[in-house]
Amino acid sequence: KTSDSPALSNYIVIDQRVLAVVDDIMADMSSRIEAAKEEVADLKTQIDNVRREKHDKNMADVAAELSLKSIRKPPSMKLRRTLKGHFGKVYAMHWAGDSETLVSASQDGKLIIWNGLSNIKVHAIPLRSSWVMTCGFEQSKGNLIACGGLDNLCTVYNISQGQRAVTELAAHDGYLSCCRFIEEERLLTSSGDSTCIHWDVTTGDVLNTFSDHKSDVMSLSISPSNPSIFVSGSVDATAKIWDIRSSKCVQTHIGHEADINSVDFFPDGNAFGTGSDDSTCRIFDMRSYGEVNRFGCDSIKCGITSVAFSKSGRILFAGYDDFNTYAWDTLNNGKTQAYQLQPHDNRVSCLGVNKKGDALCTGSWDTFLKIWA
Repeated sequence: KTSDSPALSNYIVIDQRVLAVVDDIMADMSSRIEAAKEEVADLKTQIDNVRREKHDKNMADVAAELSLKSIRKPPSMKLRRTLKGHFGKVYAMHWAGDSETLVSASQDGKLIIWNGLSNIKVHAIPLRSSWVMTCGFEQSKGNLIACGGLDNLCTVYNISQGQRAVTELAAHDGYLSCCRFIEEERLLTSSGDSTCIHWDVTTGDVLNTFSDHKSDVMSLSISPSNPSIFVSGSVDATAKIWDIRSSKCVQTHIGHEADINSVDFFPDGNAFGTGSDDSTCRIFDMRSYGEVNRFGCDSIKCGITSVAFSKSGRILFAGYDDFNTYAWDTLNNGKTQAYQLQPHDNRVSCLGVNKKGDALCTGSWDTFLKIWA
């Protein structure tokens, strides 16, 4: 058709009208996006203002106004047992609910269940993959143990039925970093795929997936006061509070400057502790939505691998890459540790306080576990 064809002229007119409509839509979208950005910035400012209003004091300021007894020096905590049996680096440990039994996982490809009181190996379970990174004891009956690592699986064993796995939970696309039982039928796992998953142990089904983190999730801890709430710590330097009932993140706590390797709930369930590669441990309170204390000093340059509170919450124990375990007074200013335990001969990879609160276990790359009481 020629350029003066009526049909071609109609096409040109229609195209111009379409372009005009598209331009109007794009302009409207741009204005709405800018308005949304301004609203988000305003909401963030309001949140920051509320946080500052609530964060008027830290724990050390409050403690200074009270007449509190200082922690005994030298401490009465001493090395009571050394558990020898692994032939590779110990990567994880977890106490059972009876406060005497514990499980440890090592890169020798074994799970070992110990009686910490008598220093006796109760069970040894060979694993299909030696690259294990976590283990967890079911707390009510103590028959189930979960573990996982670079195989991306969470494998559950029933120690009353022998050494064969009773179920394998497969859904993660990355390594398993932590696993904890909520109850006998339900389990939480965290992974290098940036997610946490809530499982039905009996059926192997995924009940919930929690996926707000931006990088590897390294640790999780279930609230002692509400099993529907848990906290996770991630390589994205944030700690998030999750509600299992809604499958949503309800709080995000910022402040660390590097990976968060470990989290542990405060005994009353209102706060939690963190350990990070930025060489500090911190306590965040869910009620004030912020950091209430920080623990670190210039002489400590290495990262923290694991943290755990004493039964009262007065002490925060932390294991370090430099082979040491420090005890921090949670009511102090956080610049001087309360005391230091005798060091391992290699990196302290894991630690935990038993349910009764009368013993601490530390595990290390030196292949040993030590029980302090």
